[in-house]
Amino acid sequence: MTKFVGEKVSMRIFLGESDKYGHKPVYEALVELFRKEGFSGATVIRGIAGFGAHSVYHTHKILRLSTDLPIIVEAVDAKEKFDAIMPKIDDLMNGHGGMITLESATVIRYTHKNEKIKGA
Repeated sequence: MTKFVGEKVSMRIFLGESDKYGHKPVYEALVELFRKEGFSGATVIRGIAGFGAHSVYHTHKILRLSTDLPIIVEAVDAKEKFDAIMPKIDDLMNGHGGMITLESATVIRYTHKNEKIKGA
C-alpha cells in the first residue's frame, strides 16, 4: 500500500439524497469517480436532519413518500488530485444544489486492518 501520511486535503460534498446523475444517486456516482481516479477512499454519510440554500428543513421525522435527507460525501487525498477531477465533480453535480468544502488535514494513520504499523 502507498504511504499516505502527512498533509492532505479533506473534501466534503454536501448534497441531497434524492439528487440523481442519470438514473444513479449523485453520491454513488461521486464514490465511483473517487475510486476510478485512485483516491485513498471515500465515505458517504447520511444525515438525519439539515437544511441548505433554500432553508427547507429536511428530517427523517417527517413522514413522506420520498425522502431527501442530507448526504455528505467525504474524501481525503492530495489537493492536486482534487484539482484534477473538479470539472468531473462539477459535471456530476450540474443542476443540483449543494456545497463543496476543502479543509487541510493531517493524516496520521492510514492502513488496511491487517497491516502492521511500524513500532506497534
